[in-house]
Amino acid sequence: MTTLQDCQALDAQDPLRALRDLFALPAGTIYLDGNSLGVMPRATPERVADVVTREWGTDLIQSWNKAGWFAMPQAVGDKIARLIGAGAGEVVATDSTSINLFKVLSAAIAIAKADAPQRTRIVSERSNFPTDLYIAEALCKQHGLELVLVEPEEIAAALTANVAILMLTHVNYRTGAMHDMAAVTAAAHAQGILTVWDLAHSAGAVPVDLRGAKADFAVGCGYKYLNGGPGAPAFVWVNPQHADRFWQPLAGWWGHAAPFAFTPDYQPAPGITRYQCGTQPMISLAALDCGVDTLLAAEALGGMAALRAKSLVLTDLFIRLVEERCAGHGLGLATPREHAQRGSQVCLTRAEGAYAIVQALIARGVVGDFRAGDGGRHQDILRFGFTPLYIGFEDVWHSVEHLRQVLETAEWQRPEFNRKHAVT
Repeated sequence: MTTLQDCQALDAQDPLRALRDLFALPAGTIYLDGNSLGVMPRATPERVADVVTREWGTDLIQSWNKAGWFAMPQAVGDKIARLIGAGAGEVVATDSTSINLFKVLSAAIAIAKADAPQRTRIVSERSNFPTDLYIAEALCKQHGLELVLVEPEEIAAALTANVAILMLTHVNYRTGAMHDMAAVTAAAHAQGILTVWDLAHSAGAVPVDLRGAKADFAVGCGYKYLNGGPGAPAFVWVNPQHADRFWQPLAGWWGHAAPFAFTPDYQPAPGITRYQCGTQPMISLAALDCGVDTLLAAEALGGMAALRAKSLVLTDLFIRLVEERCAGHGLGLATPREHAQRGSQVCLTRAEGAYAIVQALIARGVVGDFRAGDGGRHQDILRFGFTPLYIGFEDVWHSVEHLRQVLETAEWQRPEFNRKHAVT
């Protein structure tokens, strides 16, 4: 049996332990929800205050040049590129994940219609994050295409000659299951199919190599593992071979080749810059910049490879402790045990009381979240994210001990834990 002392020993040997000091973690909180909203970096309040009081308050409009505001989407994008296997000048931090998905999926549809108009299907995973499916559904209606939803094990067979685009989330938000991006992309390309990847649960959590995988398009958010704050700008990447082929559909002035020429006609900027639309949010971008810097701080300690190694040990430990200490309480494991198929989260299933159990844990200071089942294949989920920048091994032991107590005492049955909030 793994003991608390074993976990404390792992913390003492952890080369990444000092990175925890980069974050303003609330006292008494074990935060296992960084896969929904990352913890605030200590540097963020001062940086945001400086943007507000000096750059905006004193320098006013001069800050577009003086403080480098105008180039911020590309500057932050270049930092994110280092985390996802992209090159400099290939990523821009802008808009939301949903809006960026609309842009790249529209561009992919345009390429497919030009190159292979007989291809009329977009394939995705049935359990993909809903906003991705909603965007795809809307674009299919607009362009007369068919959205085909399949289970993960059915993807290979679905890559047929009438498919234009395969749209997948690299790490599934509900289960934490991770696709082999390189292998899936190669299989799609072998059938002449473009790939669109959502990296919302990958960027900053697992190593990603977009160029190595020869992916076509990718988007992701800034407020989860990138620690950019609630509603932080997202990011978008387009393989350079595609970037200049078509306009993206939101042809705004920030994506113009010469925005301050103020011409009445649109001339798209070269490369990824055309995937911007309107004026960008500088305060939010400054906060995102601080968040990305927390991940880049790990580069001297082994970077994403080191973070990934710790993530796997943390999630292995959590799974093992749950099975050792919470046996007999009806918990199942939705997350793959195989390292190559697992993101940086562990998702437990339970037929009864999953939501209330999570609420009881939150009341104890162990913050995870709940994801509802679909009444069929997918059960209710107790979801726990493990961000190796600030989660330690002792945190894992205590979180499972709290879970054991909540289950053994039936604490979760209390009425206050069974009242649904708007956000679960």
